[in-house]
Amino acid sequence: VQLQASGGGLVQAGGSLRLSCGVSGSTFSINDMGWYRQVPGKQRELVALISNVGSTNYIDSVKGRFTIPRDNDKNTVSLQMNSLKPEDTAIYYCNAVIKARRFSGAIPYWGQGTQVTVSS
Repeated sequence: VQLQASGGGLVQAGGSLRLSCGVSGSTFSINDMGWYRQVPGKQRELVALISNVGSTNYIDSVKGRFTIPRDNDKNTVSLQMNSLKPEDTAIYYCNAVIKARRFSGAIPYWGQGTQVTVSS
C-alpha cells in the first residue's frame, strides 16, 4: 500500500491550491483520511480529517478556507485550500488509516510530503 501526494507549490497570499493524494495497492478498507502539515522546528499537526462516511474535522485556523473532499471509489483524498495565508506555508502530508486485509489491523500510512509556500 502506498500513498502518493501531489499539488503543492508556490502561491501568493489570498490564492488557492489543491492537494491530491491517491492510495495504491490492495486494501480491504480505508478508514479516516487526512492531511497534516509540518514546519521546521515544530511538530506535525493535523489540518483536516475525513471519515469513511464523510464526517470532517478541521483545525480552527483553516475553517472556512480549506475543505477535504474524498472519493471512496477512487481511494483519493484532496485538500482544497482557499484564501491562503503565509502561515499556511508548510510541508503537507496525506495520511490514511488502512486495513490491508480483512483480518489485519488498521494502521496509518503516509504519503510523501508536498511543499506549500504562500508568499505575502
